[in-house]
Amino acid sequence: MQPDATGPATVTDPAPASDRRAARGLPVNWSLAASTATRLMPAGPRTTPAAARELVERLRTDSARAEGHVREVTGLGAGLPLLPADVLDRPAWARAATEGMNALTSGAELPASPWPLRSVTAAGSGVQLGALLAYLGARVLGQYDPFGGPDGAGRLIVVAPNVHAATGTLGVDGEQFGLWVCLHEATHRLQFTAVPWLRDHFAGLVTELLSLQEPDTAKLTRLPEAIRSMRGENGEKGDVLALVELLQGPEQRAVLDRLLALSTLLEGHADHVMDAVGPDVVPDVAVIRRRFTERRRGGGLVDRLLRTLLGVEAKMRQYAVGAAFCREIEAAVGMDGLNRVWESPQTLPTRAELAEPQAWLRRAG
Repeated sequence: MQPDATGPATVTDPAPASDRRAARGLPVNWSLAASTATRLMPAGPRTTPAAARELVERLRTDSARAEGHVREVTGLGAGLPLLPADVLDRPAWARAATEGMNALTSGAELPASPWPLRSVTAAGSGVQLGALLAYLGARVLGQYDPFGGPDGAGRLIVVAPNVHAATGTLGVDGEQFGLWVCLHEATHRLQFTAVPWLRDHFAGLVTELLSLQEPDTAKLTRLPEAIRSMRGENGEKGDVLALVELLQGPEQRAVLDRLLALSTLLEGHADHVMDAVGPDVVPDVAVIRRRFTERRRGGGLVDRLLRTLLGVEAKMRQYAVGAAFCREIEAAVGMDGLNRVWESPQTLPTRAELAEPQAWLRRAG
């Protein structure tokens, strides 16, 4: 299936061979990452050209339609234009993902290193990132990249072959499922376009976290404790996210805590809103949600192992915690009360408050 009607994204290498100076941002060969992902990514499901074109056009229409429904439910975004998504195939998604990550991380001030060493490191990181994108590229249904697009102002993407494949796997109505996927991604776009400070705040947290990177020797001193934490209590496996946190220094951990709280809110809010739109728009929403949740938990042994190593399981818990927070706050004070989280960085819930919504209500009043 080749539904990429927008053409390939242009990705440039931020550290070309002619540049012998120490570069800013992550030492990643982004071009190599994109090409590696494209080579390793499995082909999409087979379909006819006519069916592919129909799906692409429907998803474009659904993305704008979905945001209209999200605005009605949340009360956010009045007056903003309703724009269609870019509907891409898997390789085009990988190119767009590397472009967005490059833009997001380019502001970080990392320790300088000689160009030859940086070049080798960038190539290795590019291959590793490409392999990761190849795995995710066969599964991601869509995303909103606040830093993507030709002008870097944001880009909503839906991956058509993955929507098509998931529809068959779940055994659900294709038109309803496509719209349901668009509801989630359109909510993300509305979060970043209707909340003026959110984009810069998110980028600032990422830049601060990357700029606080410690030498590897400092992380090694914390490795034994981190390994013990992975064994968990009573012999059960620990959380990969806990391992990441234990390998951070105190300053890094504080920033990571804020970044995780924000991402949990963003994902949980999107999940809450997509279901709050309700059966009037997606009649089979309960069936789709149940089967999709089961799909998130499923997979073979290798797939589950990869998802654990990549932190995908931790991300699934983010959806649940964030959505539960939003449900409880809306039940207590309504959607207008829930929208108070978007007033300023100071009104964002902390990770502790996400787990205890009443604590946020007491603080935010």
